[in-house]
Amino acid sequence: MAGPGATVPLREENGCSSRRQSTSSVGDSDGEKEDPAAGRARRHLEGLLNKNMRIRMTDGRTLVGCFLCTDRDCNVILGSAQEFLKPSDSFSTGEPRVLGLAMVPGHHIVSIEVQQETRAGPPYL
Repeated sequence: MAGPGATVPLREENGCSSRRQSTSSVGDSDGEKEDPAAGRARRHLEGLLNKNMRIRMTDGRTLVGCFLCTDRDCNVILGSAQEFLKPSDSFSTGEPRVLGLAMVPGHHIVSIEVQQETRAGPPYL
């Protein structure tokens, strides 16, 4: 695989669905039943908690921060977020803008990359 500090694409296009299937006997916190694929997806998302990720948005901006949560509409909450403007902006200095806690609407997400675990990995940008 890639070297230290490499990223792994999590989702290339916003293919999130707000529909929920309930066909198996595994229950979730709402008391509804959850199919095995949904259980695997939930465990995968839980494994991404507190990981650094880079989110590219439809307007060309990139947000980098710590994944804190998501919802059924694919909205994502990032902690300690920084915003990087697209390079074509005339007022862009290449310096990140510190946002802190940021909510990214799911319909504006183009791609998500998760930073791989390394002991001393370099930053994304």
